Amino acid sequence: MKKWLEAARLRTLPLALAAMGMGTFLAAARGNFRWDIFLLCALTTILLQVLSNLANDYGDAVNGADGADRVGPLRSVQSGAIAQKSMLAAVVLFSILSLLSGILLLYVAFGGFGEAFWYFIALGLLAILAAVFYTAGRNPYGYAGFGDLSVLLFFGFMAVMGSSYLFEKEWVAVQLLPALSVGLFSVGVLNVNNIRDIASDRKAGKMSIPVRIGREKAVRYHVFLIVLGLFSALVYALFTPQNFGHLIFLISLPLFLKNIKAVARFKDADQLDPYLKQLAISTLAFVVLFGLGGVIL
Repeated sequence: MKKWLEAARLRTLPLALAAMGMGTFLAAARGNFRWDIFLLCALTTILLQVLSNLANDYGDAVNGADGADRVGPLRSVQSGAIAQKSMLAAVVLFSILSLLSGILLLYVAFGGFGEAFWYFIALGLLAILAAVFYTAGRNPYGYAGFGDLSVLLFFGFMAVMGSSYLFEKEWVAVQLLPALSVGLFSVGVLNVNNIRDIASDRKAGKMSIPVRIGREKAVRYHVFLIVLGLFSALVYALFTPQNFGHLIFLISLPLFLKNIKAVARFKDADQLDPYLKQLAISTLAFVVLFGLGGVIL
């Protein structure tokens, strides 16, 4: 059980729950909240994130990114703690569990199998495929440098706007701004990971953005992601009526500044590694502050 818990990488869950949480807070601020939808949404989010982690562990081991020179937490297939066949079976299992949880969530949210149900089923299947083929398969899109775009779409727009829609049953265009914030911070977490792994990724042929543009420009890119994310939230809070309470998210600003400083300063991969978790937790803190400000104030 311990080796499977390590493979599931539970430290990544705050980031996934932050995206779903933002959508929930946005809906609750408009008076739309249901506990059954919230709990099923959280369960589906957790299953999808674990699926993504297991598939990433399997795919990187098969495709060579998890070599002996990789820095960071030791992967399960790489270390031999879990056999490739067992990990592949786990990926299939969590794909099925994610799908079943998603179906139940959509049935409860929409009260049946209407048109919206099938649109969201298609989005759910797309999310499962994105989680699996990020590093798995013959041509994983993460190795071509499209991971950042995928994270922005799935952790930002789809997770935030989709979870909000499940509560509200309508699209609220201005919510694209906080969705963009969460998406950009999530891309930032991936960027820290990719900066840390530049050497091993280049050796394995994994052409992440930091591998393509180099460390110095990747740090500038990181600053851009964080600053634009904060600016997007600020615009939403200042220019959307009755949303000034969201401004308490500014309390989290020192956390993001600390992350930017660390990414720019630390060139040793071992020193940089803790700041993946730090940025994920900072994103969750941002979402909680932003959301509570809209609900309470």
